[in-house]
Amino acid sequence: MVDSHDHPDGTVVARREFLQLGVLPVAATIGAASAHAAQSTRATAAPKAAPGVVRIGIIGAGENVRDVMIPAFRRIPECQLVAVANTSLASSQRVATQFDIPKPYPHWKALLDDQEIDAVCIGTWPYMHHPLTLASLDKGKHVLCQARMANNAREAREMLAASLRHPDLVCQLVPTSGSYRVDNLLRKLLAEGFVGQVLSVDIQRVGRGFAAVGGELDWRHSQEFSGLNVMTLGATYESMMRWLGRGTRVMAMAKVQVPYRRAANGQPASVTLPDHVDVLYELASGAQVHMRFSETTGLSAGNQTWIHGSDGTIHVDDRQNVHGGKRGDTQLREIPNPPDGQAISRVEAEFVRAIRGLEPVTMNTFDIGVHYMEWTEAVHRSAASGRAVHLPLQTV
Repeated sequence: MVDSHDHPDGTVVARREFLQLGVLPVAATIGAASAHAAQSTRATAAPKAAPGVVRIGIIGAGENVRDVMIPAFRRIPECQLVAVANTSLASSQRVATQFDIPKPYPHWKALLDDQEIDAVCIGTWPYMHHPLTLASLDKGKHVLCQARMANNAREAREMLAASLRHPDLVCQLVPTSGSYRVDNLLRKLLAEGFVGQVLSVDIQRVGRGFAAVGGELDWRHSQEFSGLNVMTLGATYESMMRWLGRGTRVMAMAKVQVPYRRAANGQPASVTLPDHVDVLYELASGAQVHMRFSETTGLSAGNQTWIHGSDGTIHVDDRQNVHGGKRGDTQLREIPNPPDGQAISRVEAEFVRAIRGLEPVTMNTFDIGVHYMEWTEAVHRSAASGRAVHLPLQTV
């Protein structure tokens, strides 16, 4: 999902300086039935029940927060949106007026000082997730934080450690929504042994356009704002974890094909994150996974997923239609995927219910986030060094 924000001026540097003092995008979640089995010990039990109504403050109200998260929170009777802090007091006031939120704040520190707020929804770019999460927990607020979890693995570990110091507070990450439609079906097929032993996986997450030479500089092209999070690298791996578990060894190559893009002020700016990445990694079972991510693959076939096993093959096409075939078949056939069996978006409901002691957090725990951030950093380290990197990631 793409989030947009109010821009107080046209320069990237001024925006970062502003956000260090103030604020700044949030997605959705998946049905509890399709949650990955790996959870931190902290998150396996629902916390002690809180008061009946959970009062939430929004930090960062970009397009996705306004279009998805705020409407979802407003549909929950036991939830009240009581405050918002966006990139400026004026933008906070606009969001507050639009959604009848009583308290617009000029910056996030003032919002966190509000003792009437029980929980915060952090909707910022990744570089602010770590400081905002730690500050929110120190102020006694439950935390729902947008993905990607952090800039890097170190920040993610520190966020997990902080959550463990506050076992009475709920901490949750917004899971990727890109595979909701197929998650449950793929998990079911694999659990039932449709492909037999998984031997190899090929995943392609690529655009259909040619390299955007002279194109606009998006925040996702900047390591300053996005950390080590490249394109949909971490989100795709997160989906893979749901289907096939965690990786154990990573090798990667990466390249910046378009080294300069047009900044908001119209001037060329250096691109600091790759726009083409190839990854090889190994599953605990020994199966090999090949992943390709690119913004420079003109006229490509688009997103594709292939899971090859000893007795069958599963293919997910660019429209997320699922096809499969077994040993002895001559071609793939479409596998029915009725809507009532697909995962649903419920991150806001799970967060509020966890705070009220009605269910545990499953999608996603901070433990899951730490692992996908370690895997993401392993890709970065391997691409930089030309060597395989093993997981769990060793600190350096």
